[in-house]
Amino acid sequence: MKLKLDKIIPALLIAAGIFSLGLFIKAGFDNFSYRDRIVAVRGLAEKEVTANKVTWPVVYKEVGNDLQQIYTRITNNNKIVSDFLTSNGISQSEILIQAPTIVDMQAERYGSRDAQYRYNVTSVIVVTSSNIEKVNELIERQTELLKNGVAVVSGDYQYNTIYEYTNLNEIKPAMIAEATKAAREAADKFAADSHSRLGKIKNATQGQFSIENRDPYTPYLKKVRVVSTIVFYLED
Repeated sequence: MKLKLDKIIPALLIAAGIFSLGLFIKAGFDNFSYRDRIVAVRGLAEKEVTANKVTWPVVYKEVGNDLQQIYTRITNNNKIVSDFLTSNGISQSEILIQAPTIVDMQAERYGSRDAQYRYNVTSVIVVTSSNIEKVNELIERQTELLKNGVAVVSGDYQYNTIYEYTNLNEIKPAMIAEATKAAREAADKFAADSHSRLGKIKNATQGQFSIENRDPYTPYLKKVRVVSTIVFYLED
């Protein structure tokens, strides 16, 4: 009897080992097959926001042949513009008067020697504010400066009004969650159409956030957009 047990036990151990090996091999094939079946989807999230920072350059020019006279006019005009701004709700801390830019037409390589005025001076007063509504109102009213002899220049591409949205970090988590939800919904639909079940996430990539003007006519309204790419495993 002891002899038989000595033979049976090793045989059982060998059989158990072969059986376990078979299970491991099958699991390996199943795992390989499982990991080979994936679906990559994208989820989009968009949100419309209002800019919370505006940079508005108030630009005017002075021409003449006497720099001292031009300097006096610019000094007076800067005060007129500043008073207009501060009397209409813009604080002094939001106003920056830049040094004027002077072009000497006689010194310009391609300047006309027959120019009526030798000096062309550009003065820029920059308003930087979070009060978008107030600045938009004053932009519409800037022609009132003409009453005091200040001809504001508009339409110069060098001096565009810039609207920015700086609170992106506050809306990022919700937008990422929305993009992820949209991606999962698309993956669920794909899995259902292919008679499969959605498995775990293999990997995910968050796209860069982009902020663009909603349209050319309201640059203070922004469209925030993000696209997330997620790869899911598919199961039977």
